[in-house]
Amino acid sequence: MTQDNPSHKKLLGVLIGGSGLIGGTLAHYFKTRTPDTIELRAPSSKKLSIRNSVDIKDYLKRVKPDFVINTAIANIGADSQLALEVNYIGALNLARAAAALKIPYIHISSAATLPNGENLTETDSLTIDPKLNNYAKSKLMAEETLRHMYNTVGLDYTCVRLAIVYGEHDHKTQGFHRLFFSIADESMPVMFTKKKIMHSYSNANKFPYFIHHILINRKEFSGQTYHFVDKHPVELADLILTIRSFLELKSPREIYVPYSMAKFGKKMLEFLLKGLSRIGINGGLPPELMFLESFYKTQTLSAQKLQDSSFVDPFPTETIYTKLPELVVYYLTRWTHENMISTFNEEVLGPDTMSHDFEQSPADLLESVHQDSTTPFTELRIP
Repeated sequence: MTQDNPSHKKLLGVLIGGSGLIGGTLAHYFKTRTPDTIELRAPSSKKLSIRNSVDIKDYLKRVKPDFVINTAIANIGADSQLALEVNYIGALNLARAAAALKIPYIHISSAATLPNGENLTETDSLTIDPKLNNYAKSKLMAEETLRHMYNTVGLDYTCVRLAIVYGEHDHKTQGFHRLFFSIADESMPVMFTKKKIMHSYSNANKFPYFIHHILINRKEFSGQTYHFVDKHPVELADLILTIRSFLELKSPREIYVPYSMAKFGKKMLEFLLKGLSRIGINGGLPPELMFLESFYKTQTLSAQKLQDSSFVDPFPTETIYTKLPELVVYYLTRWTHENMISTFNEEVLGPDTMSHDFEQSPADLLESVHQDSTTPFTELRIP
């Protein structure tokens, strides 16, 4: 698969994990941007379970794709067996299939495989250790095995590490969106971080352009790992306060809770929830709290290798700060519709005349629709 395609063959790819934010963004991009040159199929888990090697072999043998993209992950709080089967064994079996078919394999990894620190490069990584959490351990093992397969059996792969991902259409409240939800719901009274803690962010909106580029430029990207992150890292405290200001809220207060106190509070909540479970009341802390230490330690990924590549950023001025207005409108609207949140100032979303009429003047709305909006779609008329 090269940029020069003399046969002009339409390429067929298989996407694993198409229901998540990254997978869904990729599926939408290839469906709308490349319908004549690249077709991307995203089988559901009923058709292809990444945990079942027979499913993988049967499906890929039948479909005969030109490439495979793996965005599937187990929940970050998953137990050891699920993390092993999805994040490691599943990724390994996809790679084995891709190697046998001699097709590119694009693997999406995570900054969880990296230590804390500044300007970390693609050659940096944690050391495999039993004490690592299940998510980091399984993702790190997958990276190591892909490198081994590249060197031993010639696997044509590219590993892309993402940092904190932001974007629209994430149907799970996790990661950055969990932080955003906590602020919008006014459930974060104070700052669970400290000043000058920096993190890297990955823009889901730009990501499909990069994947498209590396698919048609295999010579440059084969056997390589890339950090797909925004050029400039972001201070966590500043981002929290910016969101607070945007939502016109008073909390979280600019009071910084020491890590030792935050860690103690987490342990107390875990103890309380364990006690409640004994009387039939089940509950749990957000799985992101396993990364509580990250709120107090800097981790920034170098974007230099990405910038030095042939990839050109399609939206060079777009950052998490410039995307905030869209993210606010999208997620507050969605969370309101799902009755997950109701404490924010609704004026932030701007006026919605039709929704107001639906609530207050349904008869007038009905009349208006009958007058203006019931004609057939003329573009669908059969001549």
